[in-house]
Amino acid sequence: MTGEPAREYTLEDFESVAEVVHRVARNTPLESSRHLAEILGVSKVYLKCENLQRTGAYKLRGAYYRLSQLTPEEKARGVVAASAGNHAQGVAYAARELGVKATIFMPLGVALPKLQATKRYGADVVLEGGGFDDTLAAALAFVEKTGAIFISPFDHESIILGQGTVALEMLDAAPEIETIVVPIGGGGLASGMASAAKLVAAREGRTIRVVGVQSENTASFAPSIAAGEPVTIETKPTIADGIAVARPGDLTFGLVRDNVDEIVTVSDDDIARAIVVLLERTKLVVEPAGAAGVAAILAGKVTASGVTATILSGGNIDPLLLQRVIGHGLAASSRYLKLRILLPDVPGQLVRTASIVASKNANVIEVIHTRHATDLPISDVELELHIETRGVEHGQQVVGALRDAGYTVRVGQRY
Repeated sequence: MTGEPAREYTLEDFESVAEVVHRVARNTPLESSRHLAEILGVSKVYLKCENLQRTGAYKLRGAYYRLSQLTPEEKARGVVAASAGNHAQGVAYAARELGVKATIFMPLGVALPKLQATKRYGADVVLEGGGFDDTLAAALAFVEKTGAIFISPFDHESIILGQGTVALEMLDAAPEIETIVVPIGGGGLASGMASAAKLVAAREGRTIRVVGVQSENTASFAPSIAAGEPVTIETKPTIADGIAVARPGDLTFGLVRDNVDEIVTVSDDDIARAIVVLLERTKLVVEPAGAAGVAAILAGKVTASGVTATILSGGNIDPLLLQRVIGHGLAASSRYLKLRILLPDVPGQLVRTASIVASKNANVIEVIHTRHATDLPISDVELELHIETRGVEHGQQVVGALRDAGYTVRVGQRY
């Protein structure tokens, strides 16, 4: 890979930071998933549950360590952050614990639970800008005006070191881990975890493989690594707003380049499926960005060597979004199907098709019956059935039974 070597840390750096971070951060559980292990074909897959961390995400670690290193004069000036969620809550909580005034700029459309949580931790919240770029610009203008200290969400040495403590906990609890899968947005978490994990492995005379995961709609690291420097990409909307970053950090770029062995991408469908699997199989509520590692495993994007671990990096998901994501995930898994069936416009056809679906133990949840579509033959109607199934194979059985009965069926997985 091209570019200058990244800043090198020592294992002692991370261990000393961990002592500070653990003043407030929990050593979160490391759960195992037999289901994911079977899919991946390894003996064990671990889940580091930072969704159960104070403030609901790993961000508290870096934020607390960053604020703890401020001088008394800097603390007196107060701190400023721009965030739509986890970083805001981490900075607000850390500031409260350290007696520092915090001002958090959040976009106008920020989810209500995140807004309320940030205020509850004692920060002054300013709603500014329809998108994050506008919010960030407002925060930086505030810094220029007041002299407050800006707290970057990922591109600062103290932030990187704080996030790296996650890997120390994982490897202390499960020294046999050989592959770590980590979500990547701006690169703070991946930089810290990959650096720390490689140092632990080197001390033990072995290697650890680190796989980074980005949303395919905001995957800035691959083109940046190809260019040899951080580049800004044009992003597309994604449900994984926690890793939706258009440009790697200047510090994190080199650390990810040098310590992350492979970077893969996942779709929103992959992420939605992962959230549903985590709910059903592990009873854990995880936000979209936090499910990226599991999404990569389920989508077959990870080639593991031995025992594997991933981090559920956050659990702060708006219940309204969760409701939509669950529906999206079920549809992506063919657990919800939308069938368009061409029927002759004669009595009894609706009953007949419903009977066929019922005979296959599928459940009809919505029916739309129309004869007004312009592309329909004049003697036909279209029946749109939304049904619940047990998965792809069951859905195919239902569709096959309808076609065997002589119906023309079109299958669409989206509502």
